[in-house]
Amino acid sequence: MRLGFRISYLGSRFFGSQMQEAHRTVEGEFVAACQRLSLFSDWRKAGFLFAGRTDRGVHACGQVAAFTTDVPDRAIQTLNLQLPPDCWCTGFAEVPAEFHPRYDAKSRTYRYYFSKLPSDVAALERAAYSFIGCHNFTNFARVGDKNPWRNILGISIGKFEGSVYLEVKAESFLWHQVRCMATALLKVGESEEGEGFISSLLEGEAKKPLQPAPAEGLILWVTDCGIDWIPIPMDQRSNTYMDHNTRHHALMANVCRMLRTPDS
Repeated sequence: MRLGFRISYLGSRFFGSQMQEAHRTVEGEFVAACQRLSLFSDWRKAGFLFAGRTDRGVHACGQVAAFTTDVPDRAIQTLNLQLPPDCWCTGFAEVPAEFHPRYDAKSRTYRYYFSKLPSDVAALERAAYSFIGCHNFTNFARVGDKNPWRNILGISIGKFEGSVYLEVKAESFLWHQVRCMATALLKVGESEEGEGFISSLLEGEAKKPLQPAPAEGLILWVTDCGIDWIPIPMDQRSNTYMDHNTRHHALMANVCRMLRTPDS
């Protein structure tokens, strides 16, 4: 049976999603877990595939994987017990034998959470709408030999617990595209550039290359493969790991504040 899985991961300790011989990656950990469970022996023969690549430090709650196995029940029931705590499955589905999560994806949605609140969120939001439609993203990505034209299907600016995020949906993205879009928008939100800055970069040459915004703010939010996912409970180890990270970062925020004002 060919199975699809929806996957979440905290990307901080991964060298990206794509398998690398010398580094810890999401695909590498996933394949290793499958092999320990004897779901397959050869990942190539099993047709193991991810929907796409994420860079080092990038997170996901909408990655999609697929593989073929003779023991589907074992895969569904035990994968989260074998995966490391910073990677877990949140849903599964039986998929057609020819299902390819990358090529069958109708769209992908990313969220980028800005590390600080922009001073003019309204200007940032107005500028964001310039991205809607089909544009040449040469100034917003590492293009290489790829087609620089991409079709942005939707874009919005949202707020969550005091933070601001960019949400962008497209059929596909170029390397570093969303992070460079975030950099450009933040320049508008900080009044370093006017609201026409985005249009000027889409229509002409950049004076200097945009630097991608930090990877830790980016989440692969949704990969739409037209699948109705059956939920899989989060393993307790992953819950504990996420709780630990939350407490650790809250503690470090307090430590940093105190180190700045030691006499308070």
